[in-house]
Amino acid sequence: MGILESIRVALEALSSNKVRSALTMLGVIIGVFAVICLIAIGEGAKAYVSKELMGIGSNLLVVTPGKAKTSGGPPISVDSAKKLTYEDAEFIARRSTAVKQVAPIVMGTGKVKYENRSRDTTVLGVTYDFQQVRNLHVEIGSFISADDVDARRKVCTLGRVVKQELFGESNPLGKMVKINDVSFRVIGIMEKKGVTFGFNIDDIVFIPVKTAQELYDTDKLFEILAAATSEKEVDEAKRQITQLLIKRHREEDFTITTQAAMLESMNSILTTLTWVLGAIAGISLVVGGIGIMNIMLVSVSERTSEIGIRKAVGAKRRDILSQFLVESITISALGGLLGMILGVGLARGLAFSFPSLPVKVSLWSIILALSFSVFVGIFFGVYPAHKASKLDPIEALRHE
Repeated sequence: MGILESIRVALEALSSNKVRSALTMLGVIIGVFAVICLIAIGEGAKAYVSKELMGIGSNLLVVTPGKAKTSGGPPISVDSAKKLTYEDAEFIARRSTAVKQVAPIVMGTGKVKYENRSRDTTVLGVTYDFQQVRNLHVEIGSFISADDVDARRKVCTLGRVVKQELFGESNPLGKMVKINDVSFRVIGIMEKKGVTFGFNIDDIVFIPVKTAQELYDTDKLFEILAAATSEKEVDEAKRQITQLLIKRHREEDFTITTQAAMLESMNSILTTLTWVLGAIAGISLVVGGIGIMNIMLVSVSERTSEIGIRKAVGAKRRDILSQFLVESITISALGGLLGMILGVGLARGLAFSFPSLPVKVSLWSIILALSFSVFVGIFFGVYPAHKASKLDPIEALRHE
């Protein structure tokens, strides 16, 4: 019996017990569907992270106080005895030939108030170069200037959310707001950026970095952002910054993180998560395989007489073996195909209905899910097929 004839016989056997066959395929359908959907979410998350990080710029370096013990990102906690200063940032800007811009940052929180409206928000002390380094630009009015920083002027630029909450549709330029009860004049409104990694970029107030140090009574910086002259110069910029800060601090009490390191670290975490989710979904495929084995054993028992007749008219063991093995593979392959259609359809539907949801269907995930479903059919179909092929034709013909 050829392979096509075996498939035809398998389809006839399945069609003769439609409900039973459908229920048997259900486990495989759910398994493939779950594998494709969960991997699509994991791959979408990786694409989202890559897009957001690269949107900032591939030549960005982040200098944070405290020495990280592991690679991949800045230290989570910062030793209060270790600090970065505004003078450190100036020193890097003057001495590093591989760095084109440096942006020292002071971060704090505060209540921003205008007349009877107020909002608790994030306050960033920055310099003019912050716009270019962080790829965040003013849309209306002006941003913090070098003169504003040097003169410690009490001026601010508002994010879109803060502007809307405090001023509505009216023009805030030139108006006075209070940040932690200190009066600031509004000089600009930032362009709309939205949410990045769960943080609303539009819900920020920007003030001169030295003014922020006075406002929060500190000489420390939260971090220093540095832009290398090009992506190729990132490693050289990191080396130069390291040498310059060690020269000033007498020790390496800081951490420098590059975009590539952050991306590699995030991708490593998300890849592991994707495989874990895929493996969990794959368990249902194994359950579906057990269902296939069970139904094939029942089928062998029901068709014992048929097997005896076929052997009596000359069918060999390998013919019986291939017939039942093909039936098992056909069940799993059809289930896998239906599961793929449902999984891809749902993933595409989610991506279309919710554009902000990171979902990405990869060809390799489809091939993996279908291949695994066929493997399940082979693995769990071997024993029933082997059992059928070993039946004695005389005993099989006597079976009622």
